[in-house]
Amino acid sequence: MLTTTTAMSLYEFCNFRLNPEERLLLRDGFSISLAPKVFETLLLLVQNSGHVMSKEGLMERIWPDSFVEETNLAQNISILRKVLGEGINATKFIETVPKLGYRFVVPVQETNNQIGGLEIRERMRARIIVEETEDDDLSFSGRQPILELPPAPMRPALPPMRRTLETRYALSGDVNIAYQVVGDGPIDIVFVMGWVSHLDYFWEDPSFAYFLNRLASFSRLILFDKRGTGLSDRVPLNQLPTLEQRMEDVHAVMDAVGSERAVLCGVSEGGPMCSLFAATYPERTTALVTIGSYARRLRDDDYPWGPTEAEREHFFKEIIEKWGGPVGIEDRAPSLMNDERFRQWWATYLRMGASPGAALALTKMNAEIDIRPVLSTIRIPTLVLHRTGDTCLKVEEGRYMADKIPGAKFVELPGIDHLPFVGDQDSILDEIEQFLTGVRHAPEHDRVLATVLCTRLADVPEADKFWPELVDRHYAYVRKEIELFKGRESELNGHGLIATFDGPARAIRCALAINESAKRMGIPIQTGVHTGECDLLGEKVGGVAVEISFQVASEARTGEVLVSNPVKDLVAGSGIRFVERGMCKIPKLVEEWRLFAVE
Repeated sequence: MLTTTTAMSLYEFCNFRLNPEERLLLRDGFSISLAPKVFETLLLLVQNSGHVMSKEGLMERIWPDSFVEETNLAQNISILRKVLGEGINATKFIETVPKLGYRFVVPVQETNNQIGGLEIRERMRARIIVEETEDDDLSFSGRQPILELPPAPMRPALPPMRRTLETRYALSGDVNIAYQVVGDGPIDIVFVMGWVSHLDYFWEDPSFAYFLNRLASFSRLILFDKRGTGLSDRVPLNQLPTLEQRMEDVHAVMDAVGSERAVLCGVSEGGPMCSLFAATYPERTTALVTIGSYARRLRDDDYPWGPTEAEREHFFKEIIEKWGGPVGIEDRAPSLMNDERFRQWWATYLRMGASPGAALALTKMNAEIDIRPVLSTIRIPTLVLHRTGDTCLKVEEGRYMADKIPGAKFVELPGIDHLPFVGDQDSILDEIEQFLTGVRHAPEHDRVLATVLCTRLADVPEADKFWPELVDRHYAYVRKEIELFKGRESELNGHGLIATFDGPARAIRCALAINESAKRMGIPIQTGVHTGECDLLGEKVGGVAVEISFQVASEARTGEVLVSNPVKDLVAGSGIRFVERGMCKIPKLVEEWRLFAVE
């Protein structure tokens, strides 16, 4: 076959290579999918590295024949920052120049490279087949997955990370308040975590880091530890902060970072303080956002959703006896209560956030909170978010707040977790972004070749009271296996699993390990594996390949790993053996697939 070879300009920066001719962005040699307009934005910034590109100039060149809002450009910049890894490491790629535009700030090297376009395309096709000999011992080769999926909503599939940020201190009275600033967006958001906090340890959990980075993608995010907790000055137990003192601490931090007005975003116990601040200082508050919050902590005649005094006393006793462990995880993160990694992070986070005495004193002080008379005096735009199945703070408490705050928008979201960064956090973040910017985060819709592993629970004995705990234990093992075999979790729920892999042999080996675990626990599952094109829809994966893998799983016997013929063909030479199981007709598709069971 005749191929042509031409000289092309390539741009290299950090571990990235940008190929304008082939419309490719490579990281460590592997392709990252970008929408056309996002690619154009990156190319213009890279070609003008070190120089300010005005917003107007960028928009005219990216959308030459269309009138678009400036938010479209801001969205592209946000996506690029995430793709390049500004949320994962300390490297700054794109700098916002206030009132002017954007500047690409890392060094760029331009080179000419002799390479054929057909060769590049063949390399990309071959990546799915280049597998396995070096991975047969299940060791990590150091290669990155081809499939560049964002973190899954239930548990971002990223290793524990620490964001390198500078921690500064603001003086509030005679107490030093620790704070950090993330991002450089046009909106200031003061994020107020509930109960106890620790700025540095926020970033040790991938879920929490993702949550904060997403907020910082459209704002200047201001984080702080209230006095007596985290990195802020410790204070005597009888001087732990009241709501009024917490407001003073917010004032001090806002003044220190030069924020005249900010959005106050409060989680759980942070909600009442943010609400009081918004009512007291409307001139310094742009908007109010509460997540899983409340107006009164204890139950009352006209507030029947809070815990009773006896129930609260029981929790006080738990703090006294069990502080140092994952206290309260059952109500705050029930979907991860059996995830050992998260349990360890939560226990350490609490220990670093407060001493046992301080935690008890703060919890007792919070039990006295009652801001019901304040709610009707709030006169700023307000968004109240609450999950339907929140067992820590009932959804009725969120509805109550929204009913009492004039003009407040109430959004009820599905889910059982109280912590906003556990579970489907993107639904929460989408609502916040749309409320504050008028633009809902639009996940990239791209198509890639991937191997899809699907499992189905063959029988769900609802009457068995031990079944949910058994399945949770199984899924904790499943997540570890997916991570070991370099897969990405897309969905994991009470009915089954969908995960993607950059190689079919890894998917098969992961499926075998999962089936063995299920067999030991007495959990009947059916497993299907198919390789094909998948649609990337934000955190999830969809499309024909997913439908086929699900249908293949439906045809599998209990405890059997069934694969389609593309999977069998791609693992030739891997040593994996198969037994033919016949043909399978996929509903809504005209073709049939030959199925094989893994021996």
